[in-house]
Formats: sequence, C-alpha cells, structure tokens
Amino acid sequence: MRIKLKILVVSIMGRLIKAMAPAEILNGKEISTQIRARLKNQTTIHEFIVQLPLDSENSINTEGLINTIAPEKDVDGLTSISAGKLARGDLNDCFIPCMPKGCLELIKEAGVQTARRHAVVIGHSKIVRAPMHDLLLWNNATVTTCHPKTANLDEEVNKGDVLVVATGWPEMAKGEWIKPGAIVIDCRINYVPDDKKTNGRKIVVDVSTVESTKRFLEKFKPGKWMNQYNNLNFKAPVPSDIDISRSCKLKPIGKLAREIGLLSEEVELYDETKAKVLLSALEHLKHQPDGKYWVVTGITPTLQEKGKARLQSGWCKPFVPIPTRTFLCVQQPSQGPIFGIKGGAAGDGYSQIIPMQEFNLHLTGDIHAITVANNLIAVAIDAQIFHELPQTDKALFNRLVPSVNGVRKFSDIHIQRLNRLGIEKTDPTTLTDEEINRFAILDIDPEIITWQSVLDTNDRFLWKITIRQTSTKKGHTRTAQSDISVASEIMAVLALTTSLEDMRERLGKMVVASSKKGEPISAEDLGVGGALIVLMKAAIKPNFMQTLEGTPVCVHASPFANIAHGNSSITADRIALKLVGPEGFAVTESGFGADIGMENFFNIKSRYSGLCPHVVVLVATVRGGPVVTAEMPLPKAYTEENLELVEKGFSNLKKQTENGRMSVIPVVVAVNAFKMDTETELDLVSHLSREHGAFDAVKYTHWAEGGKGALALAQAIQRAAQAPSSFQLLYDLKLPKIYGVDDIELLPKAQHKAEVYTKQGFGNLPICMAKTHLSLSHNPEQKGIPTGFVLPICDINTSIGAGFLYPLVGTVSTMDSPPEATLKVWSGSIQAQWELGSIREPRVSPCPGDLKLIVGISPDVIFSLNSHHVQIT
Repeated sequence: MRIKLKILVVSIMGRLIKAMAPAEILNGKEISTQIRARLKNQTTIHEFIVQLPLDSENSINTEGLINTIAPEKDVDGLTSISAGKLARGDLNDCFIPCMPKGCLELIKEAGVQTARRHAVVIGHSKIVRAPMHDLLLWNNATVTTCHPKTANLDEEVNKGDVLVVATGWPEMAKGEWIKPGAIVIDCRINYVPDDKKTNGRKIVVDVSTVESTKRFLEKFKPGKWMNQYNNLNFKAPVPSDIDISRSCKLKPIGKLAREIGLLSEEVELYDETKAKVLLSALEHLKHQPDGKYWVVTGITPTLQEKGKARLQSGWCKPFVPIPTRTFLCVQQPSQGPIFGIKGGAAGDGYSQIIPMQEFNLHLTGDIHAITVANNLIAVAIDAQIFHELPQTDKALFNRLVPSVNGVRKFSDIHIQRLNRLGIEKTDPTTLTDEEINRFAILDIDPEIITWQSVLDTNDRFLWKITIRQTSTKKGHTRTAQSDISVASEIMAVLALTTSLEDMRERLGKMVVASSKKGEPISAEDLGVGGALIVLMKAAIKPNFMQTLEGTPVCVHASPFANIAHGNSSITADRIALKLVGPEGFAVTESGFGADIGMENFFNIKSRYSGLCPHVVVLVATVRGGPVVTAEMPLPKAYTEENLELVEKGFSNLKKQTENGRMSVIPVVVAVNAFKMDTETELDLVSHLSREHGAFDAVKYTHWAEGGKGALALAQAIQRAAQAPSSFQLLYDLKLPKIYGVDDIELLPKAQHKAEVYTKQGFGNLPICMAKTHLSLSHNPEQKGIPTGFVLPICDINTSIGAGFLYPLVGTVSTMDSPPEATLKVWSGSIQAQWELGSIREPRVSPCPGDLKLIVGISPDVIFSLNSHHVQIT
C-alpha cells in the first residue's frame, strides 16, 4: 500500500524570490498570521518544516512559532520537546535536525568510529551546535562545545579527532589548528570581498581549509611517511623473548596506519595491537608507483638453523638512518608447529613482531576460517555420497530443484553447473533423463577423494583413520586422514588471490574428488562455493601489526611449504609495495630453504602476481656438520673454530646462491651471527659467498642489537636493489631442475595420476615440489649438494583452485609431527624449553650457564648442570 505524505514547508525565502520584481517589503504580522492559520489545521498535514531564518520587517517569535508544531510532525527536530528528547538520549523517539544528522552520517561514511574519540563542536546555533553535541555524545564521543570567543580556541580545536564548525564567521578556524588526521565538517558558507570576482565577492567557509588541505596532501602523499620509531632499551645479556615483547610500549595500531598513509576507512581495528587492511587501499594507491621488492629465503637448515623470522622482523629499522621506507610481509604461524617442534615465528631477541603472543596464537582468526571452510567441503563430500546411495536420479533431482507453488526453478548455482556440463537449458521440466542424471548425480569415487579434513594442531591419531562406521553407514566405510590447517588448498588460494571475485572463482574451481568415470569434481559441483566465500570474506584482508621498533608489518596467509608455495600473500605484498613508494622497500617471506620457498616464489607466486623481485636475501648460519649423539658431549665443531668444516659446509650455500641467481637478480647473503661464531669463520663465509656469485655477504647481529645490528646489511641490500637485473621464471611450466638430479622416477601411483590430470586438462599447471626441507634431495640425511641421484615421485596431487600441481617426493607429510618429549630447565621462575630431535637456543631465556645443545635424552632422566635442576618430562 502506498502512503502519500503531505509536507508543509514554511519559507519566507520563497516569498522573497517571488517578490523580487517589483520589490516588496513583507509584513511580519501578516506572514505570522498566515503561518499560524496553517498550523491550526494540522490534521491534514503529516509533517512540518519551518525554513529558518524567518526575517521580515517586523520581528517574528520564531521559538513560539516552532513550538506550535506537534512534536510527532516536527521532522526538522526543532521544537523544545524534540530538543529535550535528543538531549535526554531518546534517539528513537524524536526527530533529529537534518544538518547534525547529516554530519553524523558523513562521519560514519568516512569510516571513523566516534566511540572513544574526542569531538569538538564550534558554534552558537540551536540548529547545529546543540543537537550536534548531543548526537556525538550519545554515539560515545567525548565532546567539547566551543564558540568563536572561546579562550585558547586553537588548543581546543587541536584536541579534536572530529571537528564540526557552524559559526558563520568566514575562515574563523585556521588549518594549522587542526589535529593531523582529524575529520572536519564545515556547516556554513560565507561571502567575503574579492576584487578578482565579477560580483566583487567569493564564497568561503568557516574553516580555512585550503592551506590545511595542501599540508595534508603533502604529509599524506603516498610513499611519504610520518613514522615515529620506538627506541629500545637494550640489555645484556639479552632477556627472554617474552620479556622483551612485554617491555616494549606498543604504538596504537591505528596511529601507525595513519603514519604510513593508510586512510581510517581502509583499516579495521581489532584492538590496539592489530587490525586488518581493506583491499580498497589498493584503489586509492593505484596511481602510486611500486617500491623495491625483495624476498627473504635461507639455506638448507642446519641443526642450529634459525634466522629468517629474526631477520625479517628486525630489518626495517636499519633503513631509517639511510633513510628509506620499509614494510614487512610475513606468513601467519600455524599453531601446530608452535605447540610442536618449532615454537613461535615472531622472531626473537630485539627483532620481533609484537605482541608475540597475539602474533603466534590465533591472531584475527584467519586460520580458523580456513579450517571451517575446508571442513565444510569434507562434510559436503560425504553428504553427497550418503544422499546419492539410496535415491533414484529423479528423487534426488526433485530435492535439488523442489517445486514451489507448483513451479520448479533453477538457482544461479544450478545454471552454472548446467553450463559446465554443456546443457543449455533453463527450464527444469525440459531436462531429459540422461541430463537429470548428469546434473544430480556426482557419482564420487570413494577411492579418489583428494580432499581431507584439517586441524590446526598436530594430532597423530588422525593421520590415518576409518570413517563412517556408525550402524547407519555399514558397508560404506572409507579410509581418510586429517591434515594441518595450513596444508589446506584454501590457504594456498588465500595467498595467491588478488580480489574477492578472484577468490570466489578459485574456491569454486578446487578439485576435491573424481567421479567413477574419472571426471574431476569441484567445490562448485558440490554447491558450496558461495558458502566458502562468505566464510573467507574477512580472511582476505591482510592483518596489520608492528615490529618492536615501530615499523609496519602485514601478517597474512601461511601455505604449508612442504606441499604448497609457502609464501605470504600477494595482496599484502601489493599493499606494501604501494605504501612504501618508489624509493621504499617491501620485503616478503618464502618458507623453508631456497630450493622450496624461493623456487615457488619465483615460479608460482611471481607467475600469478606479475611482481618482479629486485633482490634475494639468503640467510645462512655457520654452525652445522657432525651428527649429535644423545647424552654425549657436543662435538667440538659446535663449540670451537673449524675453518675446514666451514669451507666444506659452504657447498650448500653455494648451491642455494646459484639457485637464486638463476632468475637473474642479485643475491645478498645475510650471515646470522651467533655468539659461538668467530670473526674468522664469519669472514670466511662472507668471502666465499662473494667469490661464488653473491652480490654481497654481510653478517648481522640484530638479535642483540635490534635495527642497528643490521645497518651494514641494509646498505648492501640497497646497493643490490640498484644493480642491473632482469627477473625471469626458472622454467616454462615444466618440472624444475634446481635440485641437481640425474633423473626423476614416477612411481606407479604418480604415473597414473599424471595420466589422469593430463586427461582432465591440468597438465600445464606450474609445479610445486612437495619435499623435505632438510636436504636438496628427497632424503633428509643427504646434506651439502647431493648429486647423481634419482628423485622418486611417489604421488601427484592437485591444487587446481590455487593453480598448481604438487608431486610428493619421498616421505613428505602434510601434518607436522609433535615432539616426543620436552626438556624443561628451571632457573628460578623462568622455564626454558628445548625441543628434542633438534638443536636450538632456548625459546625462552636466559640460558642457564653455558648449556646450549641437548638432544635425545631418554625420558625420566634427572641430572644437575651448573647447579640448575634439569628434568625430562
């Protein structure tokens, strides 16, 4: 039913316009009588608006006139009753004046949260000043009301995150008074003399905004930052990681976002320590040239390997004195390795992303969203098999396309499936029996279900399980397994996607099984593509954090480097490259060694992103070599200088440097210095690196010294970025050849998969080698540069949505192994932990005495070391 509203607008201005020729002086008493006569007949008028001011020859009692309007018809919210309700906070029971309400809508549209913000309102008017104050107050702002004669008005204005001005005084508020980043709403226009104008005057507003706008554009010019860096209080010996993290005063994350040029509407605050960056930032930065781009990778891990996370989280500050803008992009750590053998991934010492506990555990829930989305597909697969078994084709079709009021209609998802099947029909009643069968029945082969459920912790009991064993599913059991969440193809899709639309398409294309005829079955065929994008729509936004020294970090995506490309996201990298500008640096992370993460960065991530790196930074450590035996003293190679062993072990670094240079870009070797390393050993590694093709090799010490410990490295990277380079892909969609193998061997299962995927049209996708990170070969025991071996391909899996195939080499697993036992060393109230089966410095220090390396001690052993009680649990 349509309702017609009769609105009476009382306006003296309208009468004046009609009376302009010839001129007529209006009589206030006459006008007042006419208005009051109309107001008396309020039964036929639904709403009243009194256009102010009511200027005339004789004065009019404006207040008395307005208050003759019934409050329920006072759409302009100007009666005393309406104003009283607004002041009392009865916002749902009163009309609100249009100008203040419009101002509040503008503030909201700008993406500014009024809660806990300071607002300043300047003016005398009952129409704007008073209701604006009340509206902001009831929207949880702290409000200061001023007028043009307020003492120290400039200081009051400077406090405002939001400034609303309605004074009628031309350019009364000066631009330099306004707080940087504040939202300014000017409600009045004024005329001032201007001899340059034909009419002798120009229009200005209450706020002198021209100069302030110029200053804003200069300050917030993309690539020009106002970053204020934190000064760290360095201590020796270096305190524990968590103590350092907690001792640092965090910069409010919203403030950091403003400092680097992100607009408030482009940042979703989760709390004071973390936020999400909206992809709309790329729109406002689209004309900004990209900065320099470099990737951090590492050698094949030694028993003491560590340093990529430390290097990344501490590298930004060294560029400050150069000066250069820098932005870090890293992967989000999985809880599996954190609670298992690896520990956290926030860096350590004075090179950390903070707060480390927020970074390492859950963050904003992206991995949780991936877990839920992944398991929705797993459930849909078994649900499809369950519903197909007992029903006829037509019965299932009738359930998929039900009759509503006697009419059957295909949904958009149904139409898309018909199009994929080559059926060009839109009327369900016209399908043949054969077409109904093809449409309704997926006929999933239980033996070729490639999609697994996932969990973000290491549960060894789910590695291989038998499902569907309830009494109602007898005879239909099947073998399945559970992977770690970051091994889900959805995580790989997240890292490679470029927009919400692109993600929607990729998620739908993910192949999850095959039919008994050998046809691929996708998530779109299961009808869950739309649900997946709803679950993932927040996860596509990169997470925003900071380092100890107050430099910006994007934490986004975490594809499992054993079976996926193991790199942070394309979207985060693109935002960082735009924000740093042409003179700045954006650094991104590739997982594991150069033979895995860097190769996949070049041949998968760069292939899809189109972003060309300028420098490879290859992290290397000195210590490694002899096997460590449980309950035996450490070999001297780990505690004493041994140049011969260093030179022998350099072979791996040499090969990884060659791998980096295959893409024709400079490689800078970053030598991660430990306190047991000698200067002679460090110099030898640097000399050999330069001798065998590295652009430069520099030691860095920012675990103990923060940014200044990597100043020389930063300078080397900056020089390398200026060197000639011409990035190229390592291969043209063929198997990669950077491992030094003589040949590959396709085992029967892999051979069959290769034939199936080629037949299904997936034969020309990029290859992601799923192999151990502990060796260039498939055998983790083969160190250095293994040669003369055949690489066994045991299986081949697909990530069609992400856009690659991954051959499984050797015994690679998609679920990290939890540690067999944990060594706890008690020193007062501090508990240090080492993981058995590897050699590491303590994740939580200080380290008691000189105890550094303990491996494989049998359970239930209690002993004493340097007066500290040590027990295996």
